[in-house]
Amino acid sequence: MSLTTRRSFLAATAAAATAVPAARSQTREARVEVLLGEPIAPIAPEIYGHFVEHLGGVVYDGVWVGENSKIPNVGGIRKQLVEALARTKPSVIRWPGGCFADQYDWRDGIGPRGQRPKRTNFWVDSSSWPKNAARTGAHLFDPNTFGTIEFARLCRLTNSQPYIAANLRSLPAQDFWRWVEYCNSPAGSTTNAELRARDGEAAPLNVRYWGVGNESWGCGGNFAPEEYAVEFRRYSAWVPSYGQQLAFIGSGPNGGDLNWTRKFFEKAGRLGIGALWGWGLHHYSWNASSGRTTDWVQGKRDALNFDNEQYHEILKEGQRVETLITSHWDVMGEFDRQHRVKIAIDEWGAWYAPGTEPFPEALIGQQNTMRDAILAAQSLDTFHRHAEKVGMANIAQLVNCLQSLFLAHEDRFCLTPTYHVFDMYSPHQGAESIRTLFLCPPVRYERAGQPASLPGLSGSASRKGNQLTLTVTNPSLTDAREADINLQGARAQSAKATLLTAPDVHAHNTFANPNAVQPKSQSVLLQSGRLIHNFPVASVTRLDITLA
Repeated sequence: MSLTTRRSFLAATAAAATAVPAARSQTREARVEVLLGEPIAPIAPEIYGHFVEHLGGVVYDGVWVGENSKIPNVGGIRKQLVEALARTKPSVIRWPGGCFADQYDWRDGIGPRGQRPKRTNFWVDSSSWPKNAARTGAHLFDPNTFGTIEFARLCRLTNSQPYIAANLRSLPAQDFWRWVEYCNSPAGSTTNAELRARDGEAAPLNVRYWGVGNESWGCGGNFAPEEYAVEFRRYSAWVPSYGQQLAFIGSGPNGGDLNWTRKFFEKAGRLGIGALWGWGLHHYSWNASSGRTTDWVQGKRDALNFDNEQYHEILKEGQRVETLITSHWDVMGEFDRQHRVKIAIDEWGAWYAPGTEPFPEALIGQQNTMRDAILAAQSLDTFHRHAEKVGMANIAQLVNCLQSLFLAHEDRFCLTPTYHVFDMYSPHQGAESIRTLFLCPPVRYERAGQPASLPGLSGSASRKGNQLTLTVTNPSLTDAREADINLQGARAQSAKATLLTAPDVHAHNTFANPNAVQPKSQSVLLQSGRLIHNFPVASVTRLDITLA
């Protein structure tokens, strides 16, 4: 697209954003321009990462059922979860937390399972526990039957990389590199390698990604950024690599706290920045329409019983991650001018009020609707559009917690709408992100009695050879959008579509009805190499396009 043409397109987009929405019967009111001559960067597979914390029903009853369980398992790990997760091509899994990480002693999770100590879980006193949750059990007093080796096997079974968040708050730096030694030292080379062999893994686990603390501004130690910078330098200094290219991820800001990023990079200096592979960033979406608050319980509303305003506001809050990415990236660039350090959004997703957990012991568990599928899709599309900045992302969490891909309890199991988005979007992994522009009337709604809006369509595109993947979300609850899709610099030879939508945006999957929301195939109109497609209300669509 020439500079003049592009300026005209952007001007038209701005005009459309202020115009009155077109009548519902109007056709092709939207246009999508895929600028094949403007690649952004390869989409890191690690953007499709996951998060497993010892929290409520995530590990015990979710991932881990035990080798002697009647529930089908692979070495104690729930078989249905392994098989379903592997289909999405998960790239990396973060463990053991979260806030749990900074109380965890990795030595508790090694050795014979029957001899491992039981420890009080970090979340034992959470105010969010349902009143009918059992006051004893693995969700409160961790038996440590799921430790480093079990986690590594989960990663191996799902063909993903382990990302271990190390304890900076309550263990010394020596324990950090001893954990690296246990995981990565050559077979028979060290006492820790011998311990690993006795646990069933003689060969190194080859753990590359290591988080140096978690939320160090809060549950990870209540540090000031300058204090954490000193601790990071100490923990990351002279850690033996054992031939592995270690990637250290720093505990980044609480949302939009640019001061945390600036003060850390300033204090860390050349040595600290040189040790960083990624800079962690956490962002959760909850109901800003009720008045966004620092109280992580009172600022939330129900996962299922939401009105139109709350629907739109969750998506609006999710879009805020784009500003967080660009603003923190700019601050990082003040000290890391070549932008060697990438952003790792290693906790993201929707967070609702308690009350829809799949069973009482699933702390911070919640149902997952078509609204959450749209949130997941727009978030992944945002990460694609900033592929040169975002090196990793980990949705929170894998099962039975927050915006999970799975619900699991005893012998019951189901996929959530968010799972289907990850499955649909997997062709983007490793492909070249392509700049894509959307021209569409906005979605208008009221926020606390005042006018507000969302983009009418949004999405991303990527290319592998002659295969183009275009993903698009339509958040409107009333208007389908028929769009001309123009491929600048190429013609479409063939195309097919996969659609995720439901008659009601509140639709969700349950143990009793696991297929209420699932994707289906959809036809695509192709005319002389040009594409025309209708994007239904409240939908996520993937177009698979073969270029001529």
